[in-house]
Amino acid sequence: MTASAALRHPDETPPRRARPAPARGVSVTARGLAKAFDDGHPVLRGVDLHIPAGQFVAVVGRSGCGKSTLLRLILGLEAPSAGRINVGGEGQDAGATRRIMFQEPRLLPWARVADNVAVGLGRAGSRAERRVRARAVLDEVGLSAKAENWPATLSGGQRQRVALARALVSRPALLALDEPLGALDALTRIDMQAMIERIWLDQGFTAILVTHDVAEAVALADRILVVEDGGIALDLTVDAPRPRRRGDPDLAALEGRILDHLLGTRA
Repeated sequence: MTASAALRHPDETPPRRARPAPARGVSVTARGLAKAFDDGHPVLRGVDLHIPAGQFVAVVGRSGCGKSTLLRLILGLEAPSAGRINVGGEGQDAGATRRIMFQEPRLLPWARVADNVAVGLGRAGSRAERRVRARAVLDEVGLSAKAENWPATLSGGQRQRVALARALVSRPALLALDEPLGALDALTRIDMQAMIERIWLDQGFTAILVTHDVAEAVALADRILVVEDGGIALDLTVDAPRPRRRGDPDLAALEGRILDHLLGTRA
């Protein structure tokens, strides 16, 4: 793969590579999306964006640029000041489940691991049925043996896997990830990245990752959005086969291009 092949316009057809299962995710379309808070300062201005169902998108940018605000607008946790956003296109379930995973696991200390995961199901089914589903998804994240443990007995990486299981137990069509691995050590972070990629490939949901780590964005995403000055400054498709090899020179060149842009030394 050449350096030029690592960067394509999002509308171009990518080469053959590992793809997720037939998409059960939902598309996301924003037109003229803007958000200002009480002080009147605009965080986002006139954002136009389309994310196809099943795509893995990473959003990067400096602190305070509006990455998390964009994510919250997509999830319906914030209302736009102007413009519109539509989740789910023709033939898709507009009411499909959307879930978010935060940087902090936010586990209930008084509930066992399986019950923490079952929280993601709300009141669907009986408690016994919810626990069966929770145990199944704990197996997907490699924590079936910890189902009856208390959260306090888990490592930081294990707590984040429980948080991931809680987000996944309802089989969401859209999974938002807001800096979910930022507090983990380097090796645990790499393991979690591989787990998220594997589950996404297997389930085919739409994934939107907000991260400060450009290397993480390049490792995981089909497409990288660089947010700057309230808009999308770069929209890059990553044409690299999966699983991706760390240290690949073409991916390193892509990472360098994004960092140059963020640091203000555009090539």
